[in-house]
Amino acid sequence: MSHQVTSIAIPAVLEISEGVIERLEAILEKHRFSKVMMFFDEFSHQQYQHQIKNSFQNIDIECLRLAPNLDVKDLLEKAFSIGNFDLIIGMGGGSVVDYGKYISFSKRIPFISVPTSASNDGFASSNCSLNINGKKTTVPARVPYGIIADLSIIQKAPDWFILAGVGDLMSNITALYDWEFEEQHGVGDVDAFAAMLSKKAVNSFVRTPMQDIKQPVFLKELVSSLTMGGIATEISGNSAPISGSEHLISHALDKISKKPQMHGIQVGIATYIMAHVQDHRAERIEKVFTRTGFFDYVKTLDMDKEEYREAIRISNTIKPNRYTYLHEKAYREKALRILDEDPILQEIF
Repeated sequence: MSHQVTSIAIPAVLEISEGVIERLEAILEKHRFSKVMMFFDEFSHQQYQHQIKNSFQNIDIECLRLAPNLDVKDLLEKAFSIGNFDLIIGMGGGSVVDYGKYISFSKRIPFISVPTSASNDGFASSNCSLNINGKKTTVPARVPYGIIADLSIIQKAPDWFILAGVGDLMSNITALYDWEFEEQHGVGDVDAFAAMLSKKAVNSFVRTPMQDIKQPVFLKELVSSLTMGGIATEISGNSAPISGSEHLISHALDKISKKPQMHGIQVGIATYIMAHVQDHRAERIEKVFTRTGFFDYVKTLDMDKEEYREAIRISNTIKPNRYTYLHEKAYREKALRILDEDPILQEIF
């Protein structure tokens, strides 16, 4: 048996700073791109398309607004009707980034993501969440060739987008604990480097000043840490370094909830529940959610406790091949007790 050192894909372009969108053409020129297709969603098209198109002098750029709620079939049709480009860029929220990622993957050309918010780690991960036959499904693609995050754009996103990103990032803590639990039960293998990267990402964020979530320093830390989490999944070849029992609760909510909340918001609440179930770093998570205003925001959402109860009950059926804390009945029961007894959760529900 030959033992080879693992090789992994990492972004060749990584720019996280204020006003970086104004240097977009220069960055692309440096990487020798000459013909670019740029996808926008409704918001980014309205706000930035004109400015970006006009800032290009030497590179041939085409801009296209993609409709929301596209199906995989729509994306494949789009992929093969747009002609040839040497780069695809997706600018906007999660779905247009996922669409661009998938289209470039099917055309085998590089993709750069330009997120307009930091509401989850999708802009950096290797998979995308797409509609297949009306169901949200996770589909493998490739890690983006580049990530260009303009903090002055992300700053303008509504607070709840940023708070959703905080919720998604903090779930690294419970996910990593689940991954170890899984290995102890002989189900999965922890990849030490992926786990280290995911842990460093969240720990670095946790030490950031949190008085003002619109502060560039805070946002840079959040975006950098979400990026590291995305890369950790590329190293391990699965989502385990950033997705455990807390994500099972969120996926279950997506199935049963009358009005699902943003992914990172659901994941954040589930992370708080699971930290208490695992009896691991719950105080730290509570501090971050209190300081950033995450708890204050979710208290305004009028969420349905019954739905969370049901989501916990069915959580073990969501990914039957995993073995998280919630795959054991005793821990599902503990989660239900915490839902009823925890004082913060009483205020939320």
